[in-house]
Amino acid sequence: MVSRSRHNVGPDNERTDSGTADAPSRPGDGTALAPRRPTGHDVARLAGVSQASVSLVFSGNGGKRVSKATEKRVRDAAELLGYRPQAAARQLRLGRTGLTLLAIPNIRGPFFARVLASAHGAAEAHGLTVVVSSDWTSETLARTITANQFDGLMICSPNDRQIGELPPFLPTVLLDADPALAGKNRQVVELDVAGGMRAAVEHLADLGHRSIGHLRYHRASYTFRARQSGFEAAAARLQVTEYAISLAEELDATRDAAHKLLSAPSPPRAVICDDDVAAAGVYHAAAAFGLRIPDDISVVGMDNIDAASLLTPGLTTVDLHGEKLGELGIAALTTMLQGESVAPTGLVRTRLVVRQSTGPADPAVRGLVTGHTTPVPPIP
Repeated sequence: MVSRSRHNVGPDNERTDSGTADAPSRPGDGTALAPRRPTGHDVARLAGVSQASVSLVFSGNGGKRVSKATEKRVRDAAELLGYRPQAAARQLRLGRTGLTLLAIPNIRGPFFARVLASAHGAAEAHGLTVVVSSDWTSETLARTITANQFDGLMICSPNDRQIGELPPFLPTVLLDADPALAGKNRQVVELDVAGGMRAAVEHLADLGHRSIGHLRYHRASYTFRARQSGFEAAAARLQVTEYAISLAEELDATRDAAHKLLSAPSPPRAVICDDDVAAAGVYHAAAAFGLRIPDDISVVGMDNIDAASLLTPGLTTVDLHGEKLGELGIAALTTMLQGESVAPTGLVRTRLVVRQSTGPADPAVRGLVTGHTTPVPPIP
């Protein structure tokens, strides 16, 4: 690590206390010229390494040739000096654009904003720039790849049609996707959405709920099939009422489905939703019917977007760790661009966040009579 108490290197090997290389004086009048831009040579001297090591670090070709400790010294020195490598020249030498395309299903979706934010931050540290798209087709993708606009591709929660159209030669990372799709020039970061859904169902079962509603999205993609399989496995012994929602009509369809669910002759006392936006639709419907959350109905979402904690009462939900997806995706893509093999990331675990929107089932359902509770049989 480079201490900020160290002196920086100025022109003519002079040392200064500033965070940038020192400015030379005009001959004869002592007037300082504008501070010059720090160079890779300055970084090398401050970090105590060769200039070749600095070039390897910022070209993205360090790999096994530069140790992690050396790379950290170089980056710390660069930050202290305010050094910024000339990205355009570097990419030209490497035959790259420095651009990565991140395709997401819905640019307005709060969860995907978390993925994008973390991908941007991680990409910047590796000298890459992320460009986001939420409405690309096979024609758009083919035109983009043919024009060599992007060095790599990341797709979050891809649908089945997109998977079949992926170019085999472009380094690609699939986020929240089927691990069976991994192969040459293609890596997968798998998200445990099925485990998250099971945790949500088991939480409600532990509270005594035996009749559960499910608002699920209708979309041909692995992530929603995994959520459905996790739900079905955990709810096998429960009474279930389901409504499918079109992602193309997310808000209106969610409100309509929630109203139908809660207006049934014997509505469920608990509802699980495929994301937090759908859960907000249940809040809306519950208010319209005069139902109190969680006294009359318990609600569970999935994603743990920022608004989940702002709802009244706070929404119990499954945290899908969108930030982790973006970071792992960029790390895998960067390794692929360096021509190295990518170690499996493993299953990204999810976490149930219990807030105030879930509570015990109705006492009659739980068998609460004359002050004692009949135990509820566990879900196997």
